[in-house]
Amino acid sequence: MSIRDHVRLGITSVASPLEVGAEQAPSLLDHLQRAFAGAGFERLELCRSREPVISRASALEAGRHFYDQRVDAVCVVAASWFEDYLALDLLEECSVPLVGWARPGMETGSLCGMQQLCFMLKQLDHPYCFLFGELISESALRRAWNYASAAALRRELRGALIGHLGRRMEGMTETTGHELALKKVLGPRVVGIESQSFLERAAGVAPESVAGRWDQLKREVGQVTASREAGIESLQLYTAMRRVIEEEDLSAVAVGCYPSLMGKVCLAASLLGEEGIPVACEGDVNGAVGMLMLTRLGGQPVHNTDMLDPIPEENAIVFSHCGSGGFSLAASPSQVTLAPVRLMERGLCCLFPARPGPVTLINITPTLDGYRMAALFGQAVETDMVFPGNPLRVRFRTDYRDILGWTTGHALGHHWMGAYGDLRQGLSDLAGMVGCEWLSMA
Repeated sequence: MSIRDHVRLGITSVASPLEVGAEQAPSLLDHLQRAFAGAGFERLELCRSREPVISRASALEAGRHFYDQRVDAVCVVAASWFEDYLALDLLEECSVPLVGWARPGMETGSLCGMQQLCFMLKQLDHPYCFLFGELISESALRRAWNYASAAALRRELRGALIGHLGRRMEGMTETTGHELALKKVLGPRVVGIESQSFLERAAGVAPESVAGRWDQLKREVGQVTASREAGIESLQLYTAMRRVIEEEDLSAVAVGCYPSLMGKVCLAASLLGEEGIPVACEGDVNGAVGMLMLTRLGGQPVHNTDMLDPIPEENAIVFSHCGSGGFSLAASPSQVTLAPVRLMERGLCCLFPARPGPVTLINITPTLDGYRMAALFGQAVETDMVFPGNPLRVRFRTDYRDILGWTTGHALGHHWMGAYGDLRQGLSDLAGMVGCEWLSMA
């Protein structure tokens, strides 16, 4: 589920043969490989160049090697000052984000060379991350790995398919995906799922084939007030959606649920979220992309919410939707209730208060010329069922009134996708790599 489980990082060293320190380029490449391998980054795949980059020929050879290995990013350590075109020629063969690592040294010119390269990369709009320090620096190694993880997410998004079941929601304009801008900026392509044929397919799932799963689910949760008929129907829809996802190779799904499918697809969203396939409500294609980002960066299911109401005395804000969160987002399975959906009083939702912990919330919306990503960071605290859904009670450092002013002042959308952990750096890195507008507040 987590993108960090399969990051491929190319590593090389670069130098100009005349300069002080150039003779260290081979040993630095060996050292860099050992440093990453020993840093404890789970399942990081290293792809090293055969030789240091010291000429156009070696730059082209390294770039072609990295391309063949389909690396997500390249880390280049400067043994000495070097001609900036060496890295540029490498990137012509393998155009991926670059981590430029300069080392201390008065006479080597390592820092000067890397500054020159960063100037060129900035002018060419090529994504990069700059590091300065010895190769034993744990913070620099972790920064490089995190940046490479964001690059791996960038690569996955470029091939991601987002299913859109049903139609866009009337009156929720900002949830509508701008398909051309979405493809150009963030990468995913939208795949339409015709609702009538999907519902016919779900109805064709034999009730007896899911009856056992329904009985199992009832034993896993704390309470069930929804009818057996609602449970069976929900699992029929889950089964049909799972088959469509497999057939179409979908990474995430947005369902136009309001109002006709309310209480019908919520259980499917909960179960699929636990399988690493996020499902966004109310036809929010943009939200589905945001959920996919958070799922891959955080490695766990994601909250799908509205910003509902502040709690002034706690400097907190409650976020929630009707109840489609993965069960692991609850503090305990015993807190989960399978009940009819609010407003319609039918079907089945998965109700529980969200568990506490640090949480990153993002909102993704199209603009007139691209896409924008905004992030909030706070501490989710214990809460009761203040809203019939999956209430997420988040306490912030910034005054809640300033947060409300920030969201409305920047004209952000009303859906917020939340994941546990501080994921802002990875999201910011991704936004910088793809040219997506980035806003953040804690």
